[in-house]
Amino acid sequence: MSSTTSQSKSTQRPWWVDLLIAVIPVVAASLIGNAVTLPQIPTWYPTLAKPPFNPPNWLFGPAWTLLFTLMAISVWRILRLPAETPGKGSALAAYHAQLALNVLWSCVFFGLQSPLGGIVVILPFLALILATIATFRPLDRLAANLLWPYVAWVSFATLLNVSIWWLNR
Repeated sequence: MSSTTSQSKSTQRPWWVDLLIAVIPVVAASLIGNAVTLPQIPTWYPTLAKPPFNPPNWLFGPAWTLLFTLMAISVWRILRLPAETPGKGSALAAYHAQLALNVLWSCVFFGLQSPLGGIVVILPFLALILATIATFRPLDRLAANLLWPYVAWVSFATLLNVSIWWLNR
């Protein structure tokens, strides 16, 4: 082992600190999203015309729990890389930007009751998830691959969002 590698290992934060750094933003995003969304589920959301492929409301909680868990594991793996790893900073920036758009989508679609606004947010949101995967992949292939279910779900949510807007315009 070279002295550079040995030095990086000795100055690296404990794993649990990185785990907290990975989990806290995901939990915050989840709590904010829930605070905006849940009041609308029994009131505004049922008044919308929805496509036949709209999943039952009970499915969203478990799906998002799984996706947020995968996101936290994914970003934790990136956080565990040495600070000087090329591309780490831009990968973390892309990740946190998509997480911010995740929260913004809930605020716009549910909080502002705007399916059209939701489309305006969800398209760059989906693009940023893909950018996150692209920046994670050279750093940690598993971290990148853990985000593909998220892409699948947000792609489905995009179709659902557009369909709800179309049916209610």
